[in-house]
Amino acid sequence: MIAHLVSQTTGGAAKCTISPGGVSVSGLCQQAASLHINVEYRSILPVLALTIGGLALLALSAVLPKRSRRWLYPVLTVVVGAVTLGLSIWQWYNVPPAKQGIDIGGQVFFDHFSVLFSMLIAVAVILSAIASASYLQRERLDGVEAYVLMLMSATGAVLMAEAATLIMLFLGLEIMSIALYVMAAYHRRRTQSGEAGLKYFLLGSFSSALFLYGIALVYGATGSVSLAIIRDYLSLNILANPGILLAGLALLIVGLGFKVGAVPFHFWTPDVYQGSPTPFTGYMAAVAKAAGFAGLLRITVGAFTYQQTDWRPIIWIISVLSMVVGSVLAIASKDLKRMLAYSSISQAGYVLVGVQAGTATGTSAALFYLFTYTFIVIGSFAVVDVVQGVGEGRPGIGAIRGLSRRHPGLAAAMLVLLLAQAGVPFTSGFIGKFYVIQASVQQGQYYLAVIAMVAAAAAAFFYLRLALLMYSAPGDGSVEGDLGVFSAGLEPVASLDGGRATAVAVLEAPPTEAVYVPASITLVLLITVGFTVVAGLTPFTIDFAKAATTLL
Repeated sequence: MIAHLVSQTTGGAAKCTISPGGVSVSGLCQQAASLHINVEYRSILPVLALTIGGLALLALSAVLPKRSRRWLYPVLTVVVGAVTLGLSIWQWYNVPPAKQGIDIGGQVFFDHFSVLFSMLIAVAVILSAIASASYLQRERLDGVEAYVLMLMSATGAVLMAEAATLIMLFLGLEIMSIALYVMAAYHRRRTQSGEAGLKYFLLGSFSSALFLYGIALVYGATGSVSLAIIRDYLSLNILANPGILLAGLALLIVGLGFKVGAVPFHFWTPDVYQGSPTPFTGYMAAVAKAAGFAGLLRITVGAFTYQQTDWRPIIWIISVLSMVVGSVLAIASKDLKRMLAYSSISQAGYVLVGVQAGTATGTSAALFYLFTYTFIVIGSFAVVDVVQGVGEGRPGIGAIRGLSRRHPGLAAAMLVLLLAQAGVPFTSGFIGKFYVIQASVQQGQYYLAVIAMVAAAAAAFFYLRLALLMYSAPGDGSVEGDLGVFSAGLEPVASLDGGRATAVAVLEAPPTEAVYVPASITLVLLITVGFTVVAGLTPFTIDFAKAATTLL
């Protein structure tokens, strides 16, 4: 039996006629709300640019001859990223007043916070597209797919920063994550890459399920998925039984904690970073972390700002664990990419220090840290890509031994990026750590500030270890032996000593060949190192971060 609904407006009401199977029943009903949604396209210009750009790349790949594609796709991806960056800068100066920046049926925010992240993600796309071009050509993986995946994942990341509802936040999370899963497994001839993609997919799916369940619990407790409505509801009501709300909040933190690689949700990070194609690893470390923190800030400091006594202790613990565990495990790592993976875990802990403050100062410090870290991490992995060589054949930290003699410029660039990650003065890393610790001290979190400074001192050990390796002679066995630099690809050799089997560790042969640095990598390093130094001497980006602290 098919029912037909016919309505005719009469006066202020709508006259409804329901015809189930030919029997008519007439009456009056309330006038239905219009289904038309006004769309302010200027609020989603970065999303449109990234999406249209990705689709345009696919269309071009179908009609252009194959031999014309070698540098075409990375160049077009850079153009799309530059257009996105330009539109984001235009948006920055055309953001509407507070409380008027919710568009498309209340689904997206149009504010300085979302625009700043759009800039960050556009920069990551530009730098990663340039850095990936030489790697993909060297490994015979060049094609349109990698760049389309990059643009699609960036689209999801921007949606996460713009999300005004938990559903939109989940949608952006999935768009970004699915593309990143494929990027992790992109090197089809490396078993480690396939394993990385599978691990990332399985654990990521599990975290997404937890996040979605958290959305359901929060909706059950507040009756809405809108971040602004949730905040207003919690500001006016005291829940008699807040268990459901707190359980939902905890699951939301777990889901986003996985994306930012914070402890104890970090177990995927070393394996995925190690197995993924190196330029994609730098892209994932920048974009996934930035998008995850954008969502975390929207939820904690924004929607749940009146529940700070509930979530701040959780963030405090996660922050401490991330800083300590990341630093300690990085010291013990013998693989370059795994070491940088543990370093990224530690860096996430410092961003969480700013989140934990729960203030505008803490939010601006976290935003500044994320923006500058984007340049540092992409530049670091660009250097790793060069020293590892074809097929990522030198994964151990011994690959950078004597780099200053083989290529002084490359060693100098890596030194600056390592010092920035360690938080050495006159680099952007020092300014970032200073601001997040300052925000913690202003809130009376002295223990957290002290732990952050101690963890920074411990982390400086493995950064300086890499610097010492770069500037040591390739055949200096004393330095290498003291640092314990052993080959990741060689097995222990069994020898007989008086009838007893003894394991003999084989030290990796020092690299002596000249280092070839493609022009694209040189350009990426000039941009990343230049920004790292300039932002450390004149921290101009903090002004942008301070203007982007209005979350709802």
